[in-house]
Amino acid sequence: EQAAAFVKTTAAEGGKIIFVGTKRQARGIVEEEGRRCGALYLVSRWLGGLLTNWEQIKKNLEKLKKMREEKNKSLLQKFTKKEQQLKEKELAKLENLYGGIAELNNLPQALFAEKLCLFLIDIRKEEAAVREAAKMGIKTVAIVDTNANPDLIDYPIPANDDAVGSIKLIVSYLADAYEEGKKLGEKKATQKRKTRPKAGAKTQK
Repeated sequence: EQAAAFVKTTAAEGGKIIFVGTKRQARGIVEEEGRRCGALYLVSRWLGGLLTNWEQIKKNLEKLKKMREEKNKSLLQKFTKKEQQLKEKELAKLENLYGGIAELNNLPQALFAEKLCLFLIDIRKEEAAVREAAKMGIKTVAIVDTNANPDLIDYPIPANDDAVGSIKLIVSYLADAYEEGKKLGEKKATQKRKTRPKAGAKTQK
């Protein structure tokens, strides 16, 4: 409940969450639920330096977006067949690694405003992510099995991190919380725009 409340509040305040599930049992679930609720996600592997070496990650994200655009606009047709195949292969590799976080545009600002958190499926498997988050002061939510140490996790969820049913239940629950938080944030933003005085409007004395 505490973890879900935190995720909901983070989303309502315009924050982002990265679902991290790179173990075999979690990949499909994390990608499906991440897409459903509009969260960022990583399922191939943790990208070393994502939180501590943003400039390099940013270059790869920009490359992914550029290659997506080239493909969407059919710009690859100007290359030879062999060159097209190489570019398709490179794009597939970038999609595999960075596709789930392609919309992460302003990591430094998110970190500074404390509007980014991680949701980890297996903290022993994602040890590097736990270390980076701790170093950068990023809040973490995680499924913590009996064989793991929860000390570095802000919102531990005691559960079996190997059972598909357990993973599905928890990931879906937090995805729902994130989605609810986003809707709440959008509603508040709409209300704020409606109550904001129009430019040039006279105020009554």
